Amino acid sequence: MKLFVKNMVCNRCIMVVKSELETIGIKPLNVELGVVNFDRELTVSEKQLAGETLSRFGFEIIDDKKSRLIEQIKNLVIELVHYKDNDLKTNLSDYLSRHLNHDYNYISNLFSEVEGKTIEKYFIAQKIERVKELIVYDELTLSEIAFRMNYSSVAYLSNQFKKVTGLTPSHFKNIKTIKRNPLDKV
Repeated sequence: MKLFVKNMVCNRCIMVVKSELETIGIKPLNVELGVVNFDRELTVSEKQLAGETLSRFGFEIIDDKKSRLIEQIKNLVIELVHYKDNDLKTNLSDYLSRHLNHDYNYISNLFSEVEGKTIEKYFIAQKIERVKELIVYDELTLSEIAFRMNYSSVAYLSNQFKKVTGLTPSHFKNIKTIKRNPLDKV
């Protein structure tokens, strides 16, 4: 049985969800971004308890199919951008269609209808958030970041970065205030 969980966007989220479920006596088989797998069907009271427990940490159990699909799209984009740098060369529409077993037009229209923005804009926002992270780490040059994030040039990365943030990457790097957004707020 699968339980779909909204706002689970990082490895720390996975650890919290797993730990909290185990604390209340509900042992998952495994926990992935947005999904908790069990070896059995949960009772109504277990689902309710899990929902109440996880909501204290900002998570939400998703019951309807469309909301689950939207959350799966978001989790796949986050996973692709933040954890699979080498796969960024993949065509996004093919990647999502293959992993979700749905036609991309259906996925795209549903996402736009529910989220009020396209998958592409969401993907770009996630990429820019990852670029911010890499800039803050200060371990790679902008050319290396552009290559890693599959931008055709530093100029293209800089233009897209400025469109999204209003700042150039070098100006962003020099700002000493809070710079990044939580992934579930992108």
